[in-house]
Amino acid sequence: MPTDSVAEQHLWPLIKDIKFAMFTTRHGMGHLHSRPMTTQNKTMPDDKLWFFMSVKGGAAQELAQQPQVNISYADPGKDIFVSVSGSAQVFDDKTQRQALWTKFAQAWFPGGVDDPDLALVRVTVSHAHYWNTSESKLTQLLVMAKAVFSGEKPALGESGEVSFRSGSKTDAIP
Repeated sequence: MPTDSVAEQHLWPLIKDIKFAMFTTRHGMGHLHSRPMTTQNKTMPDDKLWFFMSVKGGAAQELAQQPQVNISYADPGKDIFVSVSGSAQVFDDKTQRQALWTKFAQAWFPGGVDDPDLALVRVTVSHAHYWNTSESKLTQLLVMAKAVFSGEKPALGESGEVSFRSGSKTDAIP
């Protein structure tokens, strides 16, 4: 785990306001399967993301066979895109379920934190890649138009990677 809270400083600000992510697992037949999920974290002081999912659903069963996952976040309105890779496991901890519980979760799991169909999934993030454009839409359009006529690649926003195994962050990777 990074000691300088790389997750909280660099990853969490990008994804914290994105309501839904696409949670991708590997199906037993080998193909990738994505489904919309809500990140349950209220903060991210370490390299963990938390999700609630159905015990009976395919995702929880797929994690038992292949724990490597990808979680994609997108906020096209703010031009923020994040791809997170990590290892997931069903985590049996009632205290953690209670800490993450929301009224929104109640809609999916009417039995509350003790619902027998409720699986708490912990994803330990190993790597993230992000794209974040802070320029206005008009500026983006002008930069793109210039690139079309100049033949040069447009320089918009920032792209970077965060590696959680080494606790490092590298910006502006093309």
